[in-house]
Amino acid sequence: MLARLQQLITVSLLAAATGWLVFFWESSALLALAGFAVLVLGYSGFLALEFVALRFINRADPVPRPAWKELAGAWLGETLVAPRVFCWRQPFRSQAVPDQLSVDAVEKGRRGVVFIHGFFCNRGFWTPWLKRLQGTGHAFVALNLEPPFASIDDYAPLIDEAVQRVTAATGLSPLLVCHSMGGLAARAWLRIMKAEARVCHVVTIGTPHRGTWLARFSLVTNGRQMQLSGQWHQALDLDMPSHRHALFTCWYSNCDNIVFPSSTATLPGADNRLVHGAAHVQLAFLPQVLDASLALIEGDPWKIAQTS
Repeated sequence: MLARLQQLITVSLLAAATGWLVFFWESSALLALAGFAVLVLGYSGFLALEFVALRFINRADPVPRPAWKELAGAWLGETLVAPRVFCWRQPFRSQAVPDQLSVDAVEKGRRGVVFIHGFFCNRGFWTPWLKRLQGTGHAFVALNLEPPFASIDDYAPLIDEAVQRVTAATGLSPLLVCHSMGGLAARAWLRIMKAEARVCHVVTIGTPHRGTWLARFSLVTNGRQMQLSGQWHQALDLDMPSHRHALFTCWYSNCDNIVFPSSTATLPGADNRLVHGAAHVQLAFLPQVLDASLALIEGDPWKIAQTS
């Protein structure tokens, strides 16, 4: 469902930009090129506004406040990575790397992974991670959380089924790797299913564990649930086991343009890891994040320490 929507958006923007370029080229090449640039690169302007907002909202946050130069680097990084995710991998290549569960591809006794994407994303988000695991003997399932704008609680059965499938293929409880809202979906699954014993560890990357300032502008259900200190967030940890947060490694950044104030991406009692100068989507594809996260399925403490 989301892939089709993003296909429509991408194709429509390119068609509009090309039409503008052709229509105005003879009368004014400058106007033609300017309009084309606005239509194709306009998203970068919206990103810039997000970075400016986080710079000011983070003033009272305990996480080190980024300098303008640091923000500019994160803006450029996000400008480059966003089209690859939202205009290519997700709309057109979401099934490029299928789930790895077949008997001939999976080795029993090797831990598997369940990948859980974030808001307005699908399994295509994880393509570089899935390619990394292909042919390694590790089972993996990358979810599509649909309907895309439903309550986060509604995704718990999808996660539960994926965990069951990976566990059946490997004989071991899986690692969960989650980006953004996906980390909240994992916490909702833990609460609803009381599933702490069924997962070995949970990695969250840029997850608004305590909400995000931007969610105040959302008009959809799961977006509203991510508001700062909202009722839905407060209910997540009600009556939770004392060790639940110790299951988590939380990657967060002082330049996250979606989840801010920055400290809202941390959990008390978790292994919270700060990355300086990384934007929201960019954070998920940094080598240090990918390497350290996947080291958890190998059970190599030295490697984990070296890549953190």
